[in-house]
Parts: sequence; structure tokens; C-alpha cells
Amino acid sequence: MRDLIVPKRLCAGDTIALISISGGRAGDPDMLARYKTGKSRLEEIFSVKVIETPHALMGSQFIYEHPEKRAEDLMWALENDEVKGIICIMGGNESYRVLPYIDPQVIHDNPKVFMGYSDIASWLAVFMYAGVRAYYGPNVLNPIAQPGSLDKYTEEAIRKTLFTGDVIGEIKPCERYTNTNWTATSGDEIEWTENTGYKVLQGEGKVQGRLISVCGGPLWQIMGTRYYPSKEMWEDSIIAIEHGMAFNSESDFTAYHQLSSYAASGAFDKAKAILTGPLNDKMEEILLKVINTEIGRTDMVIIENVDFIHRVPMTVLPTGALTEIDCDNKTITVLESGCR
Repeated sequence: MRDLIVPKRLCAGDTIALISISGGRAGDPDMLARYKTGKSRLEEIFSVKVIETPHALMGSQFIYEHPEKRAEDLMWALENDEVKGIICIMGGNESYRVLPYIDPQVIHDNPKVFMGYSDIASWLAVFMYAGVRAYYGPNVLNPIAQPGSLDKYTEEAIRKTLFTGDVIGEIKPCERYTNTNWTATSGDEIEWTENTGYKVLQGEGKVQGRLISVCGGPLWQIMGTRYYPSKEMWEDSIIAIEHGMAFNSESDFTAYHQLSSYAASGAFDKAKAILTGPLNDKMEEILLKVINTEIGRTDMVIIENVDFIHRVPMTVLPTGALTEIDCDNKTITVLESGCR
């Protein structure tokens, strides 16, 4: 993987822009209160000033119908000297429609913290194409605005990765987790499950590589565009991938075709390891079929149940950060800082 520009860390008092680069639900009447909760938490917990990009709260219909306005918002935030960082309000499923309207040179010339997950995986690839590190991590509506309060695991991951220049160090498994909840009105309604920690599906010893975060469907959509990572970017990488039923939302058929498409693109050929969420037996079978049988990578380290997926809490994964996996001790350690 080639070197990426590392953005400056955020500080108390900085201005952060919130953007609807994918879905636009934050501007819908039934979601506005949750959005305001997330905004106020960012302000109170991290002592930052939070603003919206010009079209962020125009509502889901407007956001869907105007991909060019989403692009304008990104360019506006990047070129606005007041704005020091950008956090995505939510994911979605069609960020690819925005790509024709952006100028990657603007991203390169204005490197800033940019964070989100799910459909935002496409944007991490765009930033990588532009030569800039971005961050796979919490969106505003979830988990930042989760009912009750922002959990300490997620808060500490954001603070350590985006607000310091310290080496991130070991990313430990969360102690407990819960699925995304869109209907609860208080933390008392949330059901938590005790976490079992990381699972080594395959591999032994230690490996090092540089992080690339992938959400199966969104990155699948941009294959064939200039923004899909080149073979050079996949080389010596640790691929954090949510594929198919990693969060039990897609069919076995879809999961297999996503994984085999990435295999056909060369993504796994020279990668060092795969991180993923918890997998059921069928998903493990499909993943091993593609990695071991179809491309012959029986040496590939595969670690399950890592906290970057569609559940709460979440860690933050900086694109391109040198990371070490110790299979024997079941540890994942980021060996550099998230920001400079």
C-alpha cells in the first residue's frame, strides 16, 4: 500500500461539519430529534463546535434526488478553512451516484478527518484514491446518538484516534454489545449481550499490514470505477470487511458473490489478514471456501468478532494504519497514531 496523507488531529474548540453524503434521514421529521441528540453529544463530550453542511438536513427525498448537492457539501466542507473535520450523519446504499460530481484533487489538497461507516466505505476508497487517510467509524445517528448515552468504548475510540497524536495501541474487544436500535427512547430499553472476544478462524503467529475497511455491498458498487482500490493498495493490507451476513442482513448467495467478486479483483491475493464481525457457521464456510479453496490462501489470517460492524459499540479504523495481529494471544494492535 502506498503512503497516505495523515490529517491533523482534532482539538477542543474545533469546528466539525456533519454531512449527509449517503442517506438523508436526519432531516426527516421523525429522525430530527435523534440527530439533535447526536449533535449535542459531540459538542458536550468532545468540546467542539458542530455545524451542518448546507444540504445535510434537507430530508431523505431531497438527498436522494440530488447527488450533486451531496458532492457540493463535501467540497464545501473540505474547502472551508473553519471546518477541521467531517463526520457522516448516516450510511445508506447509493453513494456511488455522487462520485461523478466530486473532484478528488480537492480531497488531496485539503486533508481533513473524515469518518463514517457502512455505505461510507465507498468514501474511504475515494479518499484513499486521493491519497488521504479516512476513518471507518461511528456515524452520528448510530452509534453517537444511540439511546441513553454514548458508550465509553466508542467515546474512547473516537478520542484516542481523532483527538490525539498518540499511538492507538491495542484494540480490545468490547465487554458487551447491542444491535442498532432505532425505536428505543431511553437506554433502559437497550438489551446488551456479553461479548466472547475475538475468534481466530484461521492463522497463527503474528502478521503486520495496513488497514483497509470494506463494507461488502457499497464497495461492490464502485468496482470498475477509478475509485475502487488498485492491486497496489490491497498489497500487504489487513482487510476489515463486513460481507453479506456479517450482520445477518443478506443471503448466503449475496455473501458468496460479494466475496468472490473481491477475490476476482485481486483484493485478497497479497493481503495479510482479514478482520470481520461475528459469523455463523454458514458464513464461515463461505469465507473459507473463497479464501482457501478458490484462491488458495490457506495462510491468510482471519479474525472474527471485531467491533467495527453494524452494532454498538464501535472502534475506529484509520485507513493505511500499520497494524499487528497476534493470533496466539488474540490481539489487534495499531502501531501508529490515527492523526498527526
